[in-house]
Amino acid sequence: MHVKNKRKLGIALVLFTLLLLIAGTFAFTAFNQRAINDRLRDNAFEVGGRVHDYYNRDTENKDVFVENYGEEPIMARIRLSEFMEIRGRGETEFTPVVPNTEREAIETWTTYIPEGNTLTTRVGDSAYFNQYANLTFGWTREGEYAPWYLPTFNHVENDLMTAAAGHARDYIAGTGATDGSTDGATHPGTGEDAYWQEGESYTNGQGPTSTIWPGALEGVERTTAQNLAQDRAPLTLQQWSALPNEHKIGDFWVIDHETGWAYWASQLQEGETSSYLLDAAVMTEIAHDIRGSYYYAIHVDSQLITPDRDFENEPESGEVERLLRGIRNNAVDDNFENPAYDEDSHPDEFRFSAMYPGRIFTMAGEQYRYLENMEDGNHLIIRNHRITHISAAGQSIEGVVATWYRDLRQETRDIVAPVATEFVRGNHQVLFNQAEWVDGISGWILDGELRPDVAADITKVVSGGTKRAFGLSLADVQRLSGEGKAFPNMASRRAANPGVHHLRTPHVGNSMVAIGPDGELRNWIANGERLGNDAIRPALIIHQ
Repeated sequence: MHVKNKRKLGIALVLFTLLLLIAGTFAFTAFNQRAINDRLRDNAFEVGGRVHDYYNRDTENKDVFVENYGEEPIMARIRLSEFMEIRGRGETEFTPVVPNTEREAIETWTTYIPEGNTLTTRVGDSAYFNQYANLTFGWTREGEYAPWYLPTFNHVENDLMTAAAGHARDYIAGTGATDGSTDGATHPGTGEDAYWQEGESYTNGQGPTSTIWPGALEGVERTTAQNLAQDRAPLTLQQWSALPNEHKIGDFWVIDHETGWAYWASQLQEGETSSYLLDAAVMTEIAHDIRGSYYYAIHVDSQLITPDRDFENEPESGEVERLLRGIRNNAVDDNFENPAYDEDSHPDEFRFSAMYPGRIFTMAGEQYRYLENMEDGNHLIIRNHRITHISAAGQSIEGVVATWYRDLRQETRDIVAPVATEFVRGNHQVLFNQAEWVDGISGWILDGELRPDVAADITKVVSGGTKRAFGLSLADVQRLSGEGKAFPNMASRRAANPGVHHLRTPHVGNSMVAIGPDGELRNWIANGERLGNDAIRPALIIHQ
C-alpha cells in the first residue's frame, strides 16, 4: 500500500430502511441515511458525493446508489446490515430473529454476508434473514440501458444529509426516529420504480407541495440525468477474483463476502452516478404469514473518499487490497513494479508491456490512460484530461496539440514513436441519429463496418514519419471499444474532466466526430456555434 501525504477525506454515511407489518396489515415505511462524519486523519476535507435512496412502501421498490456531483473522482463502498424482530399474537414483547440484537442499537445488527459464490444467499448469522426478505441487487430491464434519477439539490459538501425520496427518510431530517412513520424525506419523488424519466426538471420550492429541499435555494432547478449502466450485475469478491484481469475494473459493485463491504469497482468520475446496488427489498411469503407483527430494517453504512486516501481499516494485502489498487490505477495488472496512478514518475520507471488497457499512470508531469500494446515495443496512450476552450483562445486544434507536444518534458519526447506526418482522414457522412448501434445503445459502438476511407484511418507507427501527438480517429475509437479493451463501455471514453472532445475524423460540413460528455459518439460543430467549447485529448505512441 502506498503511503500518501496528501489531504484526505472520510465520510461515513448510514442509511436505514424500516419495513413494518402490524397485526397482519402490510405497511412498508422507511427512514434512510443517517450520515456521520468520520475524520480520522489530519487535513480532512469534503467531497461532492451523495447517496440516493428512493423507496416506496407500496411497491417495495428500493433504489440505492451514489452520485458524484463534485469536481474530482471519488471511491465508494457500502455495507448492509439487517435487523428483524417478531411479536406473536397475544405477546407483549418483540423477540429479535438474531439473538443479542436490538432495534435501537444498530451496532448489534447483522452484517449482510453472502455465500462466496452466490450473492443472494446469506451465510452465518445473516442466514436467519433468508426466509424473510429477498434483496434484489443491481438493475436490469429488458431493452433499457440505465435508469434516470434527479440529481441532488444538496451541494453542501459538509452537509451529511442524503437524497432520500418517497417513503424513505434521512436519519438526520427524521431526527433519528425508529418508529417507522416519522417523515424525513430530503429529495423529491415518490420512490416508485422509473419515477424519473429523461428530460424532466424539478424546481426547488415549486413542486406540488412547494417543498424547499435541503442544500439549495428556492428556484434552483435540476434536470434528470442517467445512472451509469452496470457492466455486470453485482458479484461477490470470490466471483470477482475469478474474472480475467482485464474485466476486473468497471461499472459494477463487488461485495466482500467476508466483511460485507460492497465496493464500486471503478473511480466514480465528476458528474457520474453509479448503477444501483439495491433495486428492491421484498418480503417473502413466510414473512407475510407471520401471525402477529414484525419489524424488519436494513442499515447501510457507506463511505465516500477521494482516491488519494484510504478507507478506514483498509487492508494492506489480499484480494480487497488488489481490488482497491486496481480501482486507483483503473486496471488490475498485478505488476507492483509500475508506479501507482498518481505517482509522478520518469518513463524509465514504467514497464508498459505489463499494463492492461485503461490503466492510468502519471509520467513526467502528465497523467495518461494506457490504450493498447501495439507490439514491437510500441504502446498507444492518451492524455487523461481534455485540453479545453481551444477556439475561445483563437487557436486551431492542430496548433494546440503541437504546442502541448512541444511543452512535454524531454524524457517523454525521447520515447515517442513516429506516425504519419499527415493522416488521410476520409469524409465521414454517417448521421449518428440515424445509425445503428451495438446492443441498441445510442452513441456506443457503430454497428457494421465504417466507410472504407474512414476505416483506413488507423493510427500506427510509420518509419520515417514524424514524432508528434495527435487526436484519435473514429476508426481508432471503434477498434478500442468493447469488453476487455481500452474503452469497455461508453462512459469509459470520457476524459477525467468530462465534456466534449474532438476526434480527428471530419463529419459533414464544418462538424467533427466527437466524444460527448457521457462518452457517446456524436458530431460537433467545430469553431462554430459552440465557440469556446472546443477540446482535444492528445494521444501518443511511445516506444519502450
